[in-house]
Amino acid sequence: MWKSLERHCPSYHLYIFAFDDESKEILVALELSNVTVISLNDFENERLLEVKPTRSKAEYCWTCTPSVIDYCIHTYGLSDCTYIDADLYFFSNPNVLIEEMGSKSVLITEHRYTKKYDQSATSGIYCVQFITFKNTSDGMTALNWWKDRCIEWCYARKEDGKFGDQKYLDDWTTRFEGIHVLQNLGGGVAPWNVQQYQLSNIENKVYLQPTGQRDELVFFHFHFIKFYPNNRVDLGDYTLHNPVLVNVYRPYLMEIMEIELMLKDRFGFERRTQKYFYKNALMTQVHRFGRKLLGIYNLHKLNEINKWHI
Repeated sequence: MWKSLERHCPSYHLYIFAFDDESKEILVALELSNVTVISLNDFENERLLEVKPTRSKAEYCWTCTPSVIDYCIHTYGLSDCTYIDADLYFFSNPNVLIEEMGSKSVLITEHRYTKKYDQSATSGIYCVQFITFKNTSDGMTALNWWKDRCIEWCYARKEDGKFGDQKYLDDWTTRFEGIHVLQNLGGGVAPWNVQQYQLSNIENKVYLQPTGQRDELVFFHFHFIKFYPNNRVDLGDYTLHNPVLVNVYRPYLMEIMEIELMLKDRFGFERRTQKYFYKNALMTQVHRFGRKLLGIYNLHKLNEINKWHI
């Protein structure tokens, strides 16, 4: 994500929250430009530490989302702050998305689910992937409300109309003032909605059809990607047409492999692989067989990715 941001955004500063010591040590040693690395010791407060034992690792990360935004705004005196998921990858300058909000104080992005993948009722209308808050009265009112709710309840289960940190956003356009819902289709493209678009590569820029500057792909959310032994990668249970694999997944995976080689050379870092999708091999094989029948068998050999073509 950082490399893609560095490539496409001429002016930015990235605050990276390292949720374990190994990540912090490596990130600090890399001396990345335009980056401030923040450890949990620096960030965590009494309220977060009190609920931390009650949350899984993933749930605690979700719990912290509004708190990391609040921390950056107040610690570094920011006029605005955009939260970015670590599994985003930028294909063009994201400033166009922030500029779209104009005088509004909060920018949120819809999932824009393809009909057959629609999980709005359970996972939420909006995706906590790229969300901007300005340091204004409207912005801080929404952020503080969200922060309090996530500390009160933030779990990976459906309960009373809630789910994680995400379902809380469903009514923001009526609950708060100054909310802008992103209209640019280039922001928020993901495995659950990419089937709606025809992608084309024009002079090394990826466009959504119909072509045009407004429809240039800004970022893709690489949800689910899992690495398995035997040099294989799983891209998930979604239909991914060949232009998506070639124009979107290939450059991302190629860059990940380049970074892995660098990390191994400098730090002896080895890729973490997942042995099975399920807890046992039999269920994993049944699952994969079902995906083959449905035409969504997205398990690929990493050493063959550079051969993908349209």
